[in-house]
Parts: sequence; structure tokens; C-alpha cells
Amino acid sequence: MLRLALLTYFATAHAYLWPSPMLDELESLLYEITPGTSGMANFIQPCDTFSFASGGGSGPTGRSNAADWIRTAYHDMATHNIADGTGGLDASIRFAEEQARAENVGDGFANTLDVLAGFATRYVSIADTLALGTVMAVEFCGGPQIPFRGGRVDATEPNLPGVPEPEQTLDSHIATFAKQGFTQDEMIGLVACGHTFGGVQHAPFPDIVPELNDPNSTESVAHFDSTNTHFDNNIAIEYISGTTQNPLVVGFNDTTNSDRRIFGSDGNVTMLSFANSPELFASRCSELFARMLDTVPSGVQLSDVITPLPVKPSNLQFILDGDVLQFSGGVRFWNLTDNPNRVALLLWDDHLGGVHNFTLLSLLESSTSYPQGVATGYRFGDNSSGSGFLLDAAAGITNMRFMVDGKLEDQGGVGFAVQDAVVFTTTSCFFGNNFTAQFNVAVRKGVNVTSVYIETQASDSLGHITITETDFFSPDSTVAVNSAYSIWTVNLAESPFTRYVGAEIDGVKSSMALGLFSQLPALPSCPS
Repeated sequence: MLRLALLTYFATAHAYLWPSPMLDELESLLYEITPGTSGMANFIQPCDTFSFASGGGSGPTGRSNAADWIRTAYHDMATHNIADGTGGLDASIRFAEEQARAENVGDGFANTLDVLAGFATRYVSIADTLALGTVMAVEFCGGPQIPFRGGRVDATEPNLPGVPEPEQTLDSHIATFAKQGFTQDEMIGLVACGHTFGGVQHAPFPDIVPELNDPNSTESVAHFDSTNTHFDNNIAIEYISGTTQNPLVVGFNDTTNSDRRIFGSDGNVTMLSFANSPELFASRCSELFARMLDTVPSGVQLSDVITPLPVKPSNLQFILDGDVLQFSGGVRFWNLTDNPNRVALLLWDDHLGGVHNFTLLSLLESSTSYPQGVATGYRFGDNSSGSGFLLDAAAGITNMRFMVDGKLEDQGGVGFAVQDAVVFTTTSCFFGNNFTAQFNVAVRKGVNVTSVYIETQASDSLGHITITETDFFSPDSTVAVNSAYSIWTVNLAESPFTRYVGAEIDGVKSSMALGLFSQLPALPSCPS
């Protein structure tokens, strides 16, 4: 029903090559989902979850995060003007000016951003999290797979208005959707698809929904259909059968019965086809939701459809300790067939022309079933702690491959490139008296390392992430630690911000492979 059954449908979407910082993070958000964790999916499981009940109440509100997420994505996209390429899904709805408009009444947008914007990073935009939220809301709550692309760019200012409102005429709605890039029948479909979730709340729409005084809907939400937290074609079945309670079809205020005007605008042909075929409805919604999410300002280039990598290394880290490199990390395999006698090997090349292998069978192995498939993970190391294994520092490592059940996994011959040009070192230490540290990295000799720096990540009130760089001491100040590496140093103070080590190697800046370093007090004390 979800991704696992439909991945072959998107055969034209080729898996990207690892590493790719943005795509790696989006792929993890999309596919590495463990129920009960702090991940995005936890906010929509079960599907009637609502995190912002008035007064902190825990009773049934009639609202759901899933419905708010879908509505937010549409309202953000609805500013698009196909004629001039402005607007679209770019997180402009986070600006107070947009949320203050009559077309964006209610607290659902702020609530949605409170959750989803928290998953934005230096590589993943807020706009991408809004798109991801819609994909997850639909798929985790019974809907079809929606092909997902990444690379949306967050707006730096509000967009012009563009969201249709219930009291407007049918001609106005047709024109508004046309401006967004949708035909009349696509308008019918997109409204029906979106309205399989949620309803209309009294507080922002008192002229549409009266106070319900319903203990099962404490925030007085009149729902679009009888299964308002689950994707199905009941929105169409109930409309065609005349049993619908949709407040935008049979509401007491005929002026705001916009769904009735939209659904009936083609003589009910589209809605009848949806009512007669749940498969058609699901397929059409997958297409239209994807179109909605991919409607972005001109000049924004989205990625190919992101599918799970069959093999994905993760959390790779080197620590230089004298003449040896401690190499730790892991690898995730996707949808392996069951094999109790599996043999998995890590193979790697070194700087001296050597080829090595390491059997992963002795490592901690775990398999996790996600809605989209099964992930099987291994850690690098000689024991269950995953502390890694030791490499000769001079030889190091340049490229990895994996052999699983006799099949070579090397990304089509490219392999998995690994950089050991700039690595952590055990020589860093903490000055406890003034909460600063001497933080060292080891830089491989003979490699074109232009600069090494600490990256400090912060965000403003709108979620825009900024990166500031603090350089390590220049190469003139380096100290040789062995025949392969020299030490570069920087003094750091404690900071509440996220910090990474970055480097420019052969003219290319990189930080993902270096990872986040530990809190400074965890370092050993500096010699007095």
C-alpha cells in the first residue's frame, strides 16, 4: 500500500550517489522511520494525533496534525503564479504577513511550522520539510506513495496572496487554480484529495461552522467526510450518495459551499469516477499531490525522485591515535532477502595501493521494518560497541565497497569514496578553569587542504540557518604527529550552538564526513 509496493512504479527515478549531504538527509527523513521516536512520523501516529489542543487538553479535538500539514503545504504553494514564476512551495507561509491574511486564518500553519521546521537543517530547507510532512501524512494514514523530490529553497520574503477562499465564486476558483498551474478537473481532484483529511473549525470560520458542543470534537470541527484522519475515497462516495456532511457542500451558509460548486463544476463526472474506483482516486491523488509539492518558484531546480539507497554508509568517523586511525561507522542495506547464513564484507583501498576486507558478520546487526521496507544495519568494529577498527595511519583508506551474499555493492563501479584527509585526534584537551578547549585535527600530508575550520550553526526567528567559520591555525603553525599527519589547532569556548569541523580539500568544502564533535567537557584535561 505504501512505498514498498510501488517503488518499481518510479523506475525512472535512479538512486543518487552517496555521499550527497542534502539527499542523504532527505533520504533518511523519508525512509529511516522508527515509530515511537522523535522523528517526523511520530507526530502523525496514530493518524488522529493533534499536538496543540486548546488549554492543553487531551480529549478528542476533531483536529489532526496530518490535516494541518497537508493544508499548510497547499496554502504555501498556492501563492504560485505560473505566468511569472513567482511563489510556490517555498515556506513563505512562515512570515507573519502571510499568516495574517484572511486566506490563511487559523493556527494550523503556525502549529505545523512549530513541528516541521524543527527538522530543517543546513541541507534541508523548511520548504522541503513541509513537502515531506505532506508525503508522510498521506502515506502513513492509508494513502498512496507520493514521489518526493528535494531541493526547495526557502523564501526570504512573503509572496503575493493566492489562496482561494470559500465565499468566492466558481469562476474565481477556476481562475485561481489556473494561475497556480492546475486545470479545472485537476482543481476538482486536488480539492477532493486534500479534503479526505480534516474539516472546517468553528473558531476561524464561524460563518461556516457553528459551535458544535460535541465532546468528540472539542474544537468544533465539522469534517469533510466520515473518515477524516484516513486516506480513502469516502469524500467522493459520500458526496455522490448524498450522505455527505461536508460543511463546504451542505453548510448552512450557501455562499461558502465552495466544495459543492467545485465538485459539481463538470457535472460530477470527476467525483463519480473517484467514488466508483478507490484505485483511481489514490492514483490521481498521488499525481496531484506530487504536482502540488513540486510547484516551486522559477529557477529552483528540484532533485530526481528520491528512492532508498540499496547501500548507505553512515556516521563515518576517523580518530588519529598515534600511528593508527580508529575507523568507525556503519552501513544500512535496504530490503535484503532473508538469509540466516548471510556473509557481509567491507572492502577498502588504501593510499599505498593495498586492498583489504573486513567481515561484518561479527558486528552488531539489526533489522528494522519500516512502512516502506526493511533496513538491515551493521556497525564497523570488532565488538558490539561499534567502536570501530584500526587502520595504519600511513595507509589510511580511500574507497569502500561491500560484498553481500556474494554480490558486490559499489554504486555501479564508483565505490563509496571516503576522505581521511582531515580527521579527529586524541590530542584535543579541555581547560576546565575557563571552559575552553584546545581542539586539534590531524591533516594528512601531501593532500591539498586549503583550510580547516569550525562551523558554528545557528538559526534566526524564521528558521533561517547561518554558518560562521572559525579557522584553525594556518599550516605554518602545524605540528607533525607522525609520518602521515600534522596537527592543526584552534582554541574553542563552550557554546550552545551546533558545531562541525569543515575543510576545503582540493577546492571543495566538506563537513558531513567529519561529523559533529563531542561536547568540550568530554575531552580529557589539558596538561597543566
